[in-house]
Amino acid sequence: MTVTEMAKDRSHPDQYRRNSRSFGISHVWKRAVICAALSALPLVAGAEGWPRSVPHEAGELTLKQVPERIVSTTPSVTGILLAIDAPVIASAATAQGPLTDDKGFFSQWAEVADQRGVQPLYPDLQFDIEAIIGAAPDLLIASANGGDSVMQFYPEIEALGLPALVVDYSTHSWQDIARQLGRATGHEAEAEAAIKRFDSHAAKAAANMTLPKGKATIVGYNIAGSYSVGRPESPQAQVLTALGFDIVPIPDDMQGEITRSSNFDFVSRENLSAAIPGETVFLMSGSDEDVQAFMDDPVLANHPAVKAGRVYPLGRSSFRIDYYSGLQMIDKVAGQFGTP
Repeated sequence: MTVTEMAKDRSHPDQYRRNSRSFGISHVWKRAVICAALSALPLVAGAEGWPRSVPHEAGELTLKQVPERIVSTTPSVTGILLAIDAPVIASAATAQGPLTDDKGFFSQWAEVADQRGVQPLYPDLQFDIEAIIGAAPDLLIASANGGDSVMQFYPEIEALGLPALVVDYSTHSWQDIARQLGRATGHEAEAEAAIKRFDSHAAKAAANMTLPKGKATIVGYNIAGSYSVGRPESPQAQVLTALGFDIVPIPDDMQGEITRSSNFDFVSRENLSAAIPGETVFLMSGSDEDVQAFMDDPVLANHPAVKAGRVYPLGRSSFRIDYYSGLQMIDKVAGQFGTP
């Protein structure tokens, strides 16, 4: 994928921009409330009846009964809905590109969506309230942030009386969101089953891998012209940690060079080599071609990982970790370090 293609692809992480709203309380306090609520979610299906109230990023949603027609305005979360067998009937589609099928569904879950008859809600992330009304949802899933956020239209959604639940995938793992959506849809048991399957897959892969010595760092290399280093709490780092890797972030003495932060800390290309402390490097959203470009970059020529040839791709779908892309990432890494 070229830089131009990535720049056009609004699904790519570096194209995401936060678009949060306060909704009457501070973002920090709101996040604390949501995190506390997520940690307290029941783990057994049937532990709570209907109606039920579900806290979310825009307040609290009361659902009178089990939803049967769910629409997703956030393709980044549609895969999680599919993983917990929620009755999603339509999903917004992103711009078609190397990361999607011909409908604009992300490739990691597009086949499952087709099998379950999920229809495109609207194309190219172009919000269409008429399409939503026409789908007659009894639950709408939206994102608080990112290129697929519809928060600027939330007052319109609310005014129409559409039951909407807003999630924040920038600060919560797919497992956290799966539990939140599981409670909202009555699929608590399915959410726990998906998490268990994922953890089991990671454990089996880890048991058959031979890891390199030393620490590892995740790098976003030349993604739409940006350069970044993953934090240990990033979703990609959590998957690699489950596989046994010790993920290290930008060194303390480089903190002043960070230009912006999310789950990744962004730096200039000139500072990238010094910002990578790991002896092994994983390229987020990377392919074999990206590895070669990294290895050939004269700015990185003296980095230990380059000299030792210890630079590895995490796969294109690793830009956003959900159940399906997480499994793909595990398999990608296991294929590189698996015991013969």
